[in-house]
Amino acid sequence: MHHLLQKISQKTLITPELENRIQELFTLQEHQKSDLLLEANQRARYLYYVEKGALHNYYYHDGRQVSSWFYVEDMFITSWYSFYVQQPSFENIECLEDCTLYRISYEDYQKLIQEFPAFGNFARLLSEEILAILDQFSKSWSFLSAKEKYDLMEVYFPKIEQRIKLGHIASFLGISQETLSRIRAGK
Repeated sequence: MHHLLQKISQKTLITPELENRIQELFTLQEHQKSDLLLEANQRARYLYYVEKGALHNYYYHDGRQVSSWFYVEDMFITSWYSFYVQQPSFENIECLEDCTLYRISYEDYQKLIQEFPAFGNFARLLSEEILAILDQFSKSWSFLSAKEKYDLMEVYFPKIEQRIKLGHIASFLGISQETLSRIRAGK
């Protein structure tokens, strides 16, 4: 819980009352590698904070699994569209390692926002951060070479290739595993 509170306090002041409510409403979850936190066509009911482990969001395109994002320690994870609008998700969330997570339900997240303006500020700043990252990726990703995509991935997810299967990385980059191997050999 200490790391979660630190992460929130980077964006807002946590009063003792807010800290108590966060400790009440965020619950500790242990998950094994390959556990699914969310399946496509389900509504994302939870926001998770990654205390330990690696996860990814993925979807299927033409029958192939495509990793759309990776999450590691000290990050928040959900199916963002589904969580914010409470509609069915088009993606899955899978643990790529054994994970220790803290989760909060959408309803409790909204309660914290309403009860504590400081937490509302945190929620706004978190959504702005996610939106900015996704906007940057969506606008530049199509124009980057495979090597540039790999380099950008390393900025956002340092050493991720040491933790997860290269097939997941190749699908995220939109390249074959052979091309990924050539890029990595050239580093």
